[in-house]
Amino acid sequence: QVQLVESGGGSVQVGGSLRLSCVASGGIIRRYCMGWFRQIPDRGREGVAGIESGGSTSYADSVKGRFTISRDNAKNTLYLHLNSLKSEDTALYYCATDLVGGSWFPDRSFGYWGQGTQVTVS
Repeated sequence: QVQLVESGGGSVQVGGSLRLSCVASGGIIRRYCMGWFRQIPDRGREGVAGIESGGSTSYADSVKGRFTISRDNAKNTLYLHLNSLKSEDTALYYCATDLVGGSWFPDRSFGYWGQGTQVTVS
């Protein structure tokens, strides 16, 4: 059974930083494509960043240069480092996978999701 548990969200001022974590069951983060998404009220869900099994990373244009996705295979943990935060980054952030390899892109569909962690920037 796939389990994804996010943490690290909180309230931060504009320009601040946070680090989100996603602990995954088994060894899935190193075997499959993983992604971070966010749900913004009135805007729906959008892809933020992704990492392929080989380690290549991709980002949505809105966060490029500010957010960094990484992983620690030994800890089965996926991270999202959020820097230079803006008020429009306020959202519920999720990690996700579909237990398949391949490239990440913002519109890619994933079947397994965590419960989310809230980020509020003001």
